[in-house]
Amino acid sequence: MNILVVKANNRPASEAVSSKMYETFIKNIEGVNVTTFDVFAEDMPYFGQDVFNALGKVNSGEEMTDVEQRILAAKQKAMDALTAADVVVFAFPLWNLTIPAKLQTFIDYVYQAGYSFKYDENGQLVPLLTDKKAVILSARGGIYSTPETAPMEMAATYIKNVVGGVFGMEIVEEVIIEGHAAAQDQAETIIAEGLKKVEAVAKNLSAVLV
Repeated sequence: MNILVVKANNRPASEAVSSKMYETFIKNIEGVNVTTFDVFAEDMPYFGQDVFNALGKVNSGEEMTDVEQRILAAKQKAMDALTAADVVVFAFPLWNLTIPAKLQTFIDYVYQAGYSFKYDENGQLVPLLTDKKAVILSARGGIYSTPETAPMEMAATYIKNVVGGVFGMEIVEEVIIEGHAAAQDQAETIIAEGLKKVEAVAKNLSAVLV
């Protein structure tokens, strides 16, 4: 079994809770092939007109610019990593109510008609990655699980809507650590309890997948 961990925080674990979650998961997963795709370490030009220019030049045979070559190579690398995975673990923070831009770029690379979804003859979206499972590991310093604040949370919600909804992956585990910045006097306990849940997720996956 192949697990792909999409790591989306370049801050050290000593400073960033989602980085701690990533390290805890890696430390406790056993008996399976694990690959980390670090979106901050990869050369990933932002998604825009360059990719459409590059795709056009592939069809016409025109020579591509450096950025066009890089973005096509990066897009293919992300798709290949996702294709090879049986389980995809997303480890990321909530930054300014949403996901880091580098994680958005990864999603943009693999969010492709004919690859991760298609439209049927009636124009309805059909997910194409239903053979894969997903795990959500996310941290947010504020509290976004109340009825008042939940509508503002666009990180975990977005990833679940994309990978679970559009792509059709089965979301089998979700761990959210929240409130450690808002309630700093309780931060140590909040983080420790959350990391225990991450450890349990890794061990459960190890037992199921081996």
